[in-house]
Amino acid sequence: RHLGKMQPSRQLCWDIIYRKNLFMKYKLLITLVGASTFAVSIATSHALQPTTLSVDQSTHANMDHNTHMMQEPAEAGVSRVFTSPLTEPGNDVFATLQEVVNQLLQDDSTDWEKVDLESLRQHLIDMENFTVNVQFVSKTDIEQGVQVIVEPSTTQAADSLDRALSAHPAVLEQETGWSMVFEKLGKSYKIQITSTNSDDVKKIRALGYIGIMTMGNHHQLHHWAMASGNNPHRGH
Repeated sequence: RHLGKMQPSRQLCWDIIYRKNLFMKYKLLITLVGASTFAVSIATSHALQPTTLSVDQSTHANMDHNTHMMQEPAEAGVSRVFTSPLTEPGNDVFATLQEVVNQLLQDDSTDWEKVDLESLRQHLIDMENFTVNVQFVSKTDIEQGVQVIVEPSTTQAADSLDRALSAHPAVLEQETGWSMVFEKLGKSYKIQITSTNSDDVKKIRALGYIGIMTMGNHHQLHHWAMASGNNPHRGH
């Protein structure tokens, strides 16, 4: 009877030992899984670190910004690479100056002691002024051509128009045979453009003020001459 009373107690001991061993096995398994997960996390973190590229100043100076690649931080430290679909680097004045600078850099014959970008910049400002900052007042058909009246919006625009009208009529006549004369009427300018060629009269009337100002293929030649130090209107 004594031995029979001890049997349940012995069974309980075995149950406790079994459960303890089972608990230790689960604990060991959890520890191993946790360590593996941490190791994978560290490896992944290092793999996703963005790579920094070193570009020297000479490389950057010659870089084509139209296809310039930019890196922007994204989620989890990943860098995304972009290319720009744009072709214009800025407004017309800036874009023209950039084009000129690029051509000067590529031309081995450039005389850097004569280069005059500031004169070209001022000329381009004049062009913007008489294009944008001039109010159109009227247009009237006259014999053999057209008469337009415009009024500059600012003093700077008036000065720009003065400079343009001091040179453009002679070039226009040389390239097209058309006559262009102007007269100041207070703050306004009366401009008459005519041609002895009857076939050109309708064209002149349709072009009007700004169309006539854009006429000719001399603008690019003029800009290059100014920038490279051969300004034909230096001192104007």
